Formats: sequence, structure tokens, C-alpha cells
Amino acid sequence: MEWTGAKYADRPTVEVQAWVDALPERVWAIVSDVRLMPEMSPELQSAEWCDGTVGDAAVGRRFVGRSKHDALGEWETTSYVVECEAPRVFTWAVQDPATPTALWRFTLEPENGGTKLRQWMRLGPGRSGLSLAIDRMPDKEEKIVFVRLREFENAMTGTLAAIKERAEAAHA
Repeated sequence: MEWTGAKYADRPTVEVQAWVDALPERVWAIVSDVRLMPEMSPELQSAEWCDGTVGDAAVGRRFVGRSKHDALGEWETTSYVVECEAPRVFTWAVQDPATPTALWRFTLEPENGGTKLRQWMRLGPGRSGLSLAIDRMPDKEEKIVFVRLREFENAMTGTLAAIKERAEAAHA
């Protein structure tokens, strides 16, 4: 990731991608099951659908995620599925769908007998834990945002590698 000097209000984004040797339907079964994500993310500790069921992801469904970060502590958020088109796109808004603290998306495209998988996220516009750090050190906002985006990029790269491994193992 290159330095951009972005501020939180710029709603900066991060995107990573990987090619998976499995059909989109197989990859979809993994990325749309929020309960599996903690196994593939160092920060996300748990995720559960709010209604207690384990059914398929769908627009309007909510899930609670519990996260942990050495510098930011532990927290819980409710996310709302805002886009869900199997097996193409799965998007959720964190906290408030109208003004989320972050928007996250997986996109899947058939490619060369497998799947091009992308994970994308955007900070803001709603206030988050990162906003509290910026409030304490406003002169370091660009650095705080950059460091957090770089952390996301590294974590997302690891998440896609774990999804790839899981999908390809099931495919074999």
C-alpha cells in the first residue's frame, strides 16, 4: 500500500484479490458464512447471525462480530447485509447501514475455471474506534488512517489466502 495522505472523512478504501481454483459457488459458500470468518481473520474473534439461525446470507440479515486488536482493545459491532447476490457479491455495513463505520464486500467472478475473489473495504463515514484515536491525536490523522488501512490490507490478504486454501481443499 502506498501513502495517500487520506483522512478518515475521505472514506479511504482497500482492496485485495486472489485467484481460487474452485468454482464461484464453492467460494461463495465460504465467504457468505459469517460464522467461518473468525477462523480466517486474526482480528475477528467471533461472528453470529442475530436471529440465531444458520441459514443463508440475505439482504437485511444482521450479525454480531466481536473483534480484538492490541492497540484498540476489544469491541462488538452489529453488521447489516446490504447486498447479497449469490454467487457474485456479499456486502455488509458495520453499525448503521445509512452511515456505516465501514463497508465490507466480497466479489466473485468466474475466471479460468476458477474464481477471481476480491475483498474490498471502505472506512466511514460513521464514527468508529479509529475516530477516537484521531480525536486524541488530530495532527496524526493521516498516519493513523494509513497504518490502519495497511493493517486491513495485510489481514485481508491473509483472509483471502485462508479462503483459497479452504475452497481448494474442498474442491480436491
